[in-house]
Amino acid sequence: MLQIQTFDAKAGGNVIYKALAHPLAAEAIQRLYASLEAPVALYDADGIADALAALYPLPVDSVFVHDVSLVGRPRAGIAARPLTRLGESGARTVLVAAFDARKVADRIAALVPAGAKVVTLDDARLPEALLSVPGRYLDNRNFATNFAFFRDAEGLSTRVVSANYWAGYGARSVRLWLRLFGADGTVLATWEQPLPAGAGGFSIDSRAVRDRFGLEPFTGQLFIHAIGVAGHDIVKYALDTYASDNGASLSCTHDANAWPSDRYAGLPAPRDDETVLLWLQNSHAVPIPAGTIQLDRMGTEAPVPLQETVGPFATVALDVASFLPDLRWPHQVEVRTGRHVVRPRYEVTRGDRVRIAHVNVERDNLRPDPGIAGLPAELGRGYLLPFPILPKERFRTIFQPTPMSTCQANLPIRLDVFDHRGVKRGERFLGCLSRAHDLAMDLDAFDVAQGHAELVYDFRDGGEADGWLHALFRYEDRQSGHVAESSFGAHIFNTLMTYRDEPQSYSGPPPGLTTRLFLKLGDATRDSFAALIYPTSGPWHPKSATTLLLMDSDGVLAAEVPIEIPQSGSTIVWPHRMFSADAIGRAGKGGYVLVRDTTCRLFGYHGLMDRVGGFSLDHMFGF
Repeated sequence: MLQIQTFDAKAGGNVIYKALAHPLAAEAIQRLYASLEAPVALYDADGIADALAALYPLPVDSVFVHDVSLVGRPRAGIAARPLTRLGESGARTVLVAAFDARKVADRIAALVPAGAKVVTLDDARLPEALLSVPGRYLDNRNFATNFAFFRDAEGLSTRVVSANYWAGYGARSVRLWLRLFGADGTVLATWEQPLPAGAGGFSIDSRAVRDRFGLEPFTGQLFIHAIGVAGHDIVKYALDTYASDNGASLSCTHDANAWPSDRYAGLPAPRDDETVLLWLQNSHAVPIPAGTIQLDRMGTEAPVPLQETVGPFATVALDVASFLPDLRWPHQVEVRTGRHVVRPRYEVTRGDRVRIAHVNVERDNLRPDPGIAGLPAELGRGYLLPFPILPKERFRTIFQPTPMSTCQANLPIRLDVFDHRGVKRGERFLGCLSRAHDLAMDLDAFDVAQGHAELVYDFRDGGEADGWLHALFRYEDRQSGHVAESSFGAHIFNTLMTYRDEPQSYSGPPPGLTTRLFLKLGDATRDSFAALIYPTSGPWHPKSATTLLLMDSDGVLAAEVPIEIPQSGSTIVWPHRMFSADAIGRAGKGGYVLVRDTTCRLFGYHGLMDRVGGFSLDHMFGF
């Protein structure tokens, strides 16, 4: 496993990790290493030697620390020595493992061996032109980055869609620095794209990129760096995969989550008539050693390794059946990656239709929380995981609970079902499911024409909970056979009382009691839609006070429509039906709908639907 800290639930993303892992930083560090004259002493001024060595194996002979408690402990694989003995090292080069390191270098100048030169990681800084906050290099806004699965090959194309939501926080002149890596990790193209001055929408289409740079068909990954941002450092987007050869495939998935994890879960095993590929993409400039990537049936602890090395920034497709040949849906697969990759995508092929979705981060920093079973009445049903029941006449709705932390030995859960008016139509206790369970349930039996369901904790048979309850949601078109699927996790919704940072807020402390969701527009052959849900852990406003704001490509309001959703109810929104053709035309190619509510937190799923039985679906993102 890479010895790197990528994310903390309280502090957020580790900016040091992003500063080291950026593709341009990788090139600069390699140049820095080439300039070092042996022997080399490393001063681990900021405690990042292990991460630096993991991402870029260190050509050093000795390591020094100033913290007496670390003396003698391994740092970058070498027993650390006291900084006061640096002069005895005989080093010709002293590498200070720190950014903004001038003061640090001056402080140790008297300890540096005679004739040795001092270098710092400031030699591996990004160019000033790529910094949002030039005066403070390790400001997280300097590293608003993410990866996207990006393909234009075999009749399938991809499109990244989002909005310049940083403009809403006061950002000006935001632009994207983009680098496309091919399947073998080579750089296919590097370019910049300006974003609208206001909170307008934008897209990056693989067909346009391929035409612009004269590229052969490719399957790889797109590195996205947003510059000039304000408010936060998160790059959010929706990723459409569509058939560019007039085929039947259409799907949508979410952003990649920019911080690598050791494990991912929620990968479904194939049905007998399906092939499931896991698209594994190395997020770093260091190869992934053979044996590091492993697939396992969830709950069995018998992982099967990939006996191949994956090159820097390379993309490989892993056929789940080649690792676990006897495994079939509804079994689940756990993916172990050693923190080498951001959230992977998986692709399911069935007949002439291909769909793509993402697995989720399986957390290793949680423990069972006894407090969840004893939540006070003020928090009502506590954690809820809402998902839509699409119109039953056309769609089957299937769900599968997915263990999503290493401590989840069991899942004590219940299903609550509501129609679109918010009337509870039934419930079913699912039991205290084992980690290796194979439950997948079709909701047809509840006979709800349209509505939503919620998974909640239920401890009647015992069990433990950690608040990280997840599930996979699968939707099948009864006529065309097209399938779309998504997955997400539980939260506490719409209560003034708080527990462990819930209800979550987009920015600031809990409770989060407002809505700001992004819904892209359709095109000439596909209509966009959103299934909006008003979930409540306890009593809240009887109806939402929601407004659909149609924004144009510059982020200017083109039209608005108010809607109301009953408490515990839901609705399906079709922009092309709710706004006039004239308003949609004014919104333009980069237009989108902002779902806004200042009275409650809605949750939603969005997608596209074509005229021949194809559709996509994934959870919405907010900003």
